Amino acid sequence: MAEQLDLSNAGNDRESTYQSLMPQVEALISDESDLVANLANVTAVLKQAFQFFWVGFYLVKDEELVLGPFQGTLACTRIDLGKGVCGTAWAEKQSQLVPDVDAFPGHIACSSESRSEVVVPIMLGGEVVAVLDVDSDQLDDFSQVDVTWLEQLAALMARQCFS
Repeated sequence: MAEQLDLSNAGNDRESTYQSLMPQVEALISDESDLVANLANVTAVLKQAFQFFWVGFYLVKDEELVLGPFQGTLACTRIDLGKGVCGTAWAEKQSQLVPDVDAFPGHIACSSESRSEVVVPIMLGGEVVAVLDVDSDQLDDFSQVDVTWLEQLAALMARQCFS
């Protein structure tokens, strides 16, 4: 069965695009039990809908974040707790909104083209099981709108994919 993303109800702003995407993502992942398949499809949805520079997941494995499904350029494979934006989101158990990655202390430059970033932890039972990492090649490309909707997406994924 071919999957299709419908962006016809999305407006010209991110808020309305997220509103349009959320029920589609929920339908896409609700009947699929495979974690990798769901993570891969969610990265594809976000990349297609927003044309982000890089979208992907890092999974907590053996006290490291390990690269999972992603869309974009070559990525860092492993990230330690507290290191870079992803490791900080994991350690602090909270989203990180970074308008300029070069100004973030300890930023890990997987790609020199990345300029801003948002990372949202996926929580299960009070613990981080993965992080959703979204990068832009534009400075200050993300806002609280992105954080809010990506946190809702992370909560949905925790319920549907990680429980």
